[in-house]
Amino acid sequence: MQAGPFASDVDAYLAYLDLERGLSRNTRENYERDLGQCAAFVAKRGAADWRSVTASQAGEWLRSLSRGARASQARKLTALRMFARFMVRERLRPDDFTALLASPKLSRRLPQSLTTDEVSRLLAAPSGGDPASLRDRGLLELFYSSGLRVSELAALTLQQIDLEAGFIRVFGKGSKERAVPVGARARDAVAAWVASGRPHFVKGRTRSELFLSSRGTSLSRVSLWSIVRKHAKRAGITKAVKPHLLRHSFATHLLSGGADLRAIQEMLGHASISTTQIYTSVEGRRLLEQHSRYHPRNNKAK
Repeated sequence: MQAGPFASDVDAYLAYLDLERGLSRNTRENYERDLGQCAAFVAKRGAADWRSVTASQAGEWLRSLSRGARASQARKLTALRMFARFMVRERLRPDDFTALLASPKLSRRLPQSLTTDEVSRLLAAPSGGDPASLRDRGLLELFYSSGLRVSELAALTLQQIDLEAGFIRVFGKGSKERAVPVGARARDAVAAWVASGRPHFVKGRTRSELFLSSRGTSLSRVSLWSIVRKHAKRAGITKAVKPHLLRHSFATHLLSGGADLRAIQEMLGHASISTTQIYTSVEGRRLLEQHSRYHPRNNKAK
């Protein structure tokens, strides 16, 4: 933000974020930009610096953002709240001027998933016995069987998978390790890839990545998306199939089959059960649709 009476406090806060919180560079830059926007707005309404900003002025700024996306509003309010609390903690001002500001209500988008029939068609799409088909079949089977994130699948190494025990060790967000089961069909598909397909992709610079590109290096997330999309089209699936859709399908189908929500949370690597609970909404919606469609008393009398 520009130099001035507002800048020094923000600089101190950003230094705190760098040293104490370890936030990403992107998050830090977003917070700096958001605070700069707020400072410019409240300065025009009489605030001389952050110590003189009132709750009313901060509220006006938030209301001026009403035409923007609610997720963006929520992020800007979070940036302002964290900064205000920092100022109170550092005794730069006695009160939190954001304490009474209401957060915008965010509507949670329910994750879309494939039906079990669509998944079956997708997994059957790479049907050949050539090395590329063996790779794609092993990749898709493991993706759906274990509910991995795209980045986790791309980073898998040979050392992380134990086909005999039926588990893979996954390093998720924050480098947290978890053990995830691998189903029988996925084990067979991955074993076929490792034994008969992967050797054809190995080059001089190849390391221990499980799934390889034609260059002998690990597959990028873009390449994974391209593989999923290609086979979805081949399977005749009309939905917009992105790689994360297989993760959502994994969770939704487990829940539909009666799996415990805590077990699904552990397999997905969610830090909070509230993140996993969104799949109960998906299942509830599916049940309502089925009830509405098939229950005889849901058809209005003609």
